[in-house]
Amino acid sequence: MNPLKQISTFGASRYTLRDVQLFRGEADPAIVAMLADCAVMGLAKGQSIEDGGQARLYVVLAGQLEIAPDTHAGDEGGTSRILPGESVGEQAVLDDAVNLAAMTALEDTELLVIESALVAELIDRSHVLARNLLRLLSFRIRAANARLRRGEKLGEFYRQLSLNDPLTGLYNRGWLDDMLPKLLARATRDGSPLSLVMIDLDHFKRFNDTHGHIVGDIALSTAASAIRDALRPSDFAVRYGGEEMMAVLPDTSPELANLVAERLCERLRSAVIFTDMRTPLPHLTASCGVASLSPGDDEKALMAAADAALYRAKEAGRDQVCD
Repeated sequence: MNPLKQISTFGASRYTLRDVQLFRGEADPAIVAMLADCAVMGLAKGQSIEDGGQARLYVVLAGQLEIAPDTHAGDEGGTSRILPGESVGEQAVLDDAVNLAAMTALEDTELLVIESALVAELIDRSHVLARNLLRLLSFRIRAANARLRRGEKLGEFYRQLSLNDPLTGLYNRGWLDDMLPKLLARATRDGSPLSLVMIDLDHFKRFNDTHGHIVGDIALSTAASAIRDALRPSDFAVRYGGEEMMAVLPDTSPELANLVAERLCERLRSAVIFTDMRTPLPHLTASCGVASLSPGDDEKALMAAADAALYRAKEAGRDQVCD
């Protein structure tokens, strides 16, 4: 017998979209309405989810789930825990296959249950959900591939986490040093374009000295979010160091890279650091240098070209793009 018991619907529950990572940043009232009739189910400690052959997305609203690997499918990874706000079953609803991993409540747990058909409708409606879902699946695929290559489990998971900057959530310099040569090699092999945008926040030392390092950290996080949200899922946002960031743009011509850089500058100008201050802080602006891969370039040459273009943007008065 299925141990899941309906407590309420999402619309009648005490939870909001802010509690769900997949909908982080979503403000469309229509999305709330689409989720209103989804069931909020209860699972007692020690009880397991029984799908009954149906693919569903489960979001933990309270409590936690333990996910055991499906050893029949060759998954040798260790168990994992799904905490409040996190979800499980994304791959199952996307390929309409039953999730065979064992899902057991480690304590009394409340779950939002979203049927696969509704997930498809939500993806069509919400670009925020689609982007968050792609990032989540991309991270999980990378972690799984890394475990297969090196035979590592938990250690490899933490290695993946170490490639992200803890303040901004962007990829860090270690990721860039590892991945940029690989992206260049692939572009050279395939004959496809590759571009970089080097981004430097204008007069950021002055900003820090005036407003303090805590506000400066918030400003960096705001800038990082603006940059990340302006890029395609196939692009990569990197914190290069300090107030310098970078967009790595595979399959992107010089002309398109300049358009992307202009869009980044515009997004930063309109970024709001605090929404509840009577006296707003100054707008963020950035200087951007654009460079594209030329025959014979290696990663050092490409980055040097982007850095030189950034220097020209600063010399020309900042808050602009140069190539």
